[in-house]
Amino acid sequence: MIEACGDIGISKLVTIMNKIYESGYIPQQMKESIFITIPKKGNLLNCSNYRLISLMSHITKILIHILMFRMKI
Repeated sequence: MIEACGDIGISKLVTIMNKIYESGYIPQQMKESIFITIPKKGNLLNCSNYRLISLMSHITKILIHILMFRMKI
């Protein structure tokens, strides 16, 4: 979907990401995610037999990757 928006959409997305990075303000919608537990094999009464995944928007994932990359530099 992000690729389908073309050069103009990606340019707007870069502008938004740069504003977020420079201001340090992350919109509330980007901070929220849904956590889902997926059972593994074994006794399901034991909490360690569950896997936790987080569902978040693709835009949030892109922002996280940018922040992680810039922190490594």
